[in-house]
Amino acid sequence: MIDLTAPFEADRLLEIRTSAMKQMPGLTIMSGIDKKLCNRPMKIDEVGLEGDEHDLTFHGGPDKAVLGYCSSHYPNWQESYPEAADKFVPGGFGENFVTAHMNERNVCIGDIISVGSEVMLQVSLPRSPCFKLNHRFSLKKFAPVTYETSRTGWYYRVIRGGMVQVGDDLRLVERKWPKWTIERIQEYLHRNTDNFEMNQELSRIEELGMEARGQFQNRVAKALKKKDAKTETWTDYRIIERHMETPRVVSLTFEAVDPSVSVEEKEFGLHSKLRLPNTLTRSYSVVSGEGKALGRRFELGVALEKNSRGGSKYLHENAHVGDVVPVGKFTTSVAPDASASMHVFIAGGIGITAFIALMKRCFQINWDFKLHYAVQSVEDMPYRERLAPYGSKVVVYDKSKGQRMDINEIVRGMPWNSHLYVCGPDRMMDAAKNAVAESGLSPNEVHYEAFGANISGDPFEAEVANRDGKVVKVGEEESLLEVLRREFDDVPSSCEVGNCGTCKVSLMSGRVDHRGTALLEEDKASSMLSCVSRGIGRIAIEI
Repeated sequence: MIDLTAPFEADRLLEIRTSAMKQMPGLTIMSGIDKKLCNRPMKIDEVGLEGDEHDLTFHGGPDKAVLGYCSSHYPNWQESYPEAADKFVPGGFGENFVTAHMNERNVCIGDIISVGSEVMLQVSLPRSPCFKLNHRFSLKKFAPVTYETSRTGWYYRVIRGGMVQVGDDLRLVERKWPKWTIERIQEYLHRNTDNFEMNQELSRIEELGMEARGQFQNRVAKALKKKDAKTETWTDYRIIERHMETPRVVSLTFEAVDPSVSVEEKEFGLHSKLRLPNTLTRSYSVVSGEGKALGRRFELGVALEKNSRGGSKYLHENAHVGDVVPVGKFTTSVAPDASASMHVFIAGGIGITAFIALMKRCFQINWDFKLHYAVQSVEDMPYRERLAPYGSKVVVYDKSKGQRMDINEIVRGMPWNSHLYVCGPDRMMDAAKNAVAESGLSPNEVHYEAFGANISGDPFEAEVANRDGKVVKVGEEESLLEVLRREFDDVPSSCEVGNCGTCKVSLMSGRVDHRGTALLEEDKASSMLSCVSRGIGRIAIEI
């Protein structure tokens, strides 16, 4: 039995493996994970082994030239997953180099390793596993287990190329960062992500590849810029483009008045919060954006609602090119499930805006997805030209032609290891929740994204226990959040449609009509979403 905690000074190259890109069984994507044995001397250079192909979206490149894995992990995997024991054999993780002693506990970032008499490598990154491992071993949600247990493997960059062959010695030549093993880096990369001191230290290690180092740098920058939660900042944006997507949907493009405005690095699933001149504050899904981060310039698509409380009505009738509108912070509510191998979107009407940027990203990085989109008519369908490149990945249901989306059938027919995303009117959301309940999908396999919030209801009172017991009155057409903001200056919120949970307050006593999707069932006894949920009679809260 090999002691995996024993220090590493030398090991032996047991196997060399390479692969061309191939279609993965059960998927339409290509991958180089199915690597075969190479029993002859192999040339290696800065991009890796000769003949070894990579999906360059996530793999390959100088920081990921060669993947190493410890073969001593495989017996443990076989014991943990006996139903897949025959798949847990060397090469299973798509590794190029198979060794028995080197592992995540004794290999450090920046280690310089000689291989045979010619080649010099440097340890550059922990491997960040993706959903392909789930399919590789036919185990749903398996990929996160690999970094939770620090059995992922690691990448090398090539310092000096040459020839390598099975049986070559691997020797530690230099170790600059002895305390930063692959396992310890994964502790702060995946499990203890809010430790500012460790994030800052790791962000400064130049030998750490940018895939991981960039994450630490972003965390540090975000922590340094984080302001007192009592202060909400607003940035002026100017409307620079306006056109009607359909007779009911207006497209508005905003650009920061100050071109040097600093925004967080975000890509998709964003809400932007607008403070309108008619005193209303409203949040909308960001359809697209430009620049280093989606925030310096962004586009919204807003449907004119029949029962508008003033937000969509104002933007349709009074928002013009040249107008300046204060915009609050951008928040993310739709996060893609990176461990899923199929992303299934169900959208109705303007609900498509929540998913446009995310689907574009899926398309760019070769993730499988399917959109089921219900519209009043194809002629009145917004963003038709943006969906066209996705071809058969998009199924449109035209109500004017009698076409009806069968959500139960869609949910039942989802491929193995799928993640479901739903955004639409209340009836669609309710149908999806019922279908999910019947299918037995777990909550972590579904995301509900409300695009409109019904906040109206009977008046109620709320005693704010941690504000000297002050009692506030909430009218029929206003939310508890709106009232709390009038009375106090330290009430946070983001999406304002019940998705994100930033407006959550503690429920001390009383009954609540819970709305929105951001609370788990077990949290509803002690919390409520102040932006959409309503008290019944009189309640007591803390903010």
